[in-house]
Amino acid sequence: MTKPSIPVGIICSQHGPYQAMGREILKSAMMAVDEINEQDEFDFAISAHVRDPRGVISEYHTVCDDLIRNVGVEHIIGCYTSASRKQVLPIVERTDRLLWYPARYEGFECSDNVIYVGASPNHNVLPLVRYVLDNLSREIFCVGSNYVWTWETNRVTRELVTAARGRILAERLLELGESAVTHIVDEIVRRRPPVVFNTLVGSSSYDFIRAFHAATTAAGLDIPMLSCSLCEPELKIAGPASAGCITSSAYFESIRLPENQAFVARWKARHGEHSSPSVDGQSAYVAVYLLARALQRAGTSDIGEVRRAAAGHRYNSPQGPVWIDGSNNHCVLTPRLAVSNADGQFDIFWEAEAPVKPDPYLTQLDIAAGPARDGTLPNAPHLRVVK
Repeated sequence: MTKPSIPVGIICSQHGPYQAMGREILKSAMMAVDEINEQDEFDFAISAHVRDPRGVISEYHTVCDDLIRNVGVEHIIGCYTSASRKQVLPIVERTDRLLWYPARYEGFECSDNVIYVGASPNHNVLPLVRYVLDNLSREIFCVGSNYVWTWETNRVTRELVTAARGRILAERLLELGESAVTHIVDEIVRRRPPVVFNTLVGSSSYDFIRAFHAATTAAGLDIPMLSCSLCEPELKIAGPASAGCITSSAYFESIRLPENQAFVARWKARHGEHSSPSVDGQSAYVAVYLLARALQRAGTSDIGEVRRAAAGHRYNSPQGPVWIDGSNNHCVLTPRLAVSNADGQFDIFWEAEAPVKPDPYLTQLDIAAGPARDGTLPNAPHLRVVK
């Protein structure tokens, strides 16, 4: 007997400045779709309708409108950058659809029409900055892509560093896809900051990592690089220059959980022994499973019913237990810190003792106290004023 089909939109750029990550998201999402369609657990099949905005920000609205108006999808998985999510947000809210957003992001947003599957700032920025303040320096040089993710991530970083009586030495921004990184690398070599925080996206980041490594090596400098986004496929693109980057993420291929080892084995069987899943790709895989399980429990694709069915349901995913906090539609995740090695993998050196509730507006953070070592946050005595 043929199962009924539920159309689901997938929006991810297969071309443009961050095409590598868009392709990883598509590969993981389709892997989950195929697995779900083969399982008797689900009494429906997912029909995936893929759209490629080619990294052109205005195209995200166009393809989203097409999926809703012409295909009739109620659920959409995808978008990689916050700029693209901001393009899609008005149309999913106006038409009451649900966007399942896989990427880690800057926070300070909450919508009834978005399920935020990736890390919130208390999952990645706070543990990373706390580690730097405790172990490396109270002075940070920031370089990033000129859009909302970098702006907000740097603002949170500045608040934490300033509260610890440190300072941001510089913020140097490039447009998405910009490859002219020489002037920034020259400045870093000249000023010799103790730490560099890299929030560049896609090809800009790969160009910067290679130029940074070449210039600092030639100058005899050992300056640690920090990241909240670098992942295994990008280590392979950037090459040996990417070794030694301290990265904060909810997912690494090296996580030693049975669920992850099985996931990685299935991934390599499908995409090749030398391939690696990415954090945002794995998150897209999780998003498809969270959606499918909610659809199964709800017995309908109705947005409100699916949202209610999704809230609080624990899924033992490759990255560990994940569930949606129904109060803000963000996911409970386990923060981790790792350093990249010469083999294109990450060596994990810290993880929270238990999954951590999302705090997208950092209302639970006492900025002066910082996060505890177990990943939990001290309660704020009152709402903070965002500067």
